Amino acid sequence: MNPISTATANTGTLQVPGASLYYEVRGAGPLVVLVGAPMDADSFAAAADLLASDYTVVTTDPRGIHRSPVDDRERDSTPEMRADDLARILTHLDAGPAAVFGSSGGAVSALALVQAHPELVHTVVAHEPPLDELLDDREELRVKTDDIIDAHLSGDVVGAWRKFLALANIHLPEEVFQQMFAGERDAQTEADDYFQHAHMLRPTTRWCPDVAALRSVTTRVLVGLGEESGGQLCDRTSRALAAELGIEPTLFPGGHIGFAEDPASFAPRLRVVLREG
Repeated sequence: MNPISTATANTGTLQVPGASLYYEVRGAGPLVVLVGAPMDADSFAAAADLLASDYTVVTTDPRGIHRSPVDDRERDSTPEMRADDLARILTHLDAGPAAVFGSSGGAVSALALVQAHPELVHTVVAHEPPLDELLDDREELRVKTDDIIDAHLSGDVVGAWRKFLALANIHLPEEVFQQMFAGERDAQTEADDYFQHAHMLRPTTRWCPDVAALRSVTTRVLVGLGEESGGQLCDRTSRALAAELGIEPTLFPGGHIGFAEDPASFAPRLRVVLREG
C-alpha cells in the first residue's frame, strides 16, 4: 500500500441537509472529483496528489463515514442523497463543471449525480459500480447481500466480511484477510463498517440507473473496469452497465481499488482518459 500524504490538501466542511461533509482540495487546473462509498478521502489521497500537478482535485468522505458525521445514524445513505451532497460541494466550490471519477459505491453516487445534475459534470467515470439489479441473478444477490448485512449487525463482523468477499468473488490470502478484518480495529473503522453495512450497502446495490437518461445527457459517461477484476461481481455489473449504455468498458490498471493499491500506475491512466474527452 502506498503511503498517504495530505500535506498539499486544503480541507473544509460543508453543512448539508442531515450531515456535515468533509472534503479536501488539491492542486490547480480543471476540476476533478475522486469519490468512493464507503471509501473516504484518505483512500484517494495518493492518486489525488499525483493528479494535482495539472488538476484541481476534490476528495471527500461520504456522509456517515469518518469525518462526515450525520445527524441521524439510523437513516440510510442512498445514492440520491450522496449525489445531492456532491452537487452541493461542486456548487459551493464554484469551479465546475467537473470530471467525476467514482469507485464502487462512489460510482453509483456519480451516476446518480449525472442523472440529477448533468450540468455539473462534463465527464463521469463510473469505476466498477455494484449495480446488482442489472444482472439476471439479482434475486439471489439480494438474498446474499441481506445475509451479509444480518451477519454484520448480529456481531459476526469477520463472518460478514468472508461472505462479502465470497459474493464479490474477491480472493485474499488468509494472512491478509486476518490482518484486515480479524485483528484489532479502531473505533472509527468499526463505526464506518457498521454504517456501511447497516445503511449503505443495500440502497447502493439495489439502485437502478436510468439508462435512457444517462444515454441522453451531454455528459460523457464512461464505465471503468480494472484489468485484474475479471470474474468478480463488479466486473459483471460494470459490463452489464456498459452494454446497456452501448459502450465498451474503459480499462484501468489493477483491480477494484487499483487507484489505492497502485496510484502511480492508475493516475497516468486516468489523466489520459480525461484528456481524451
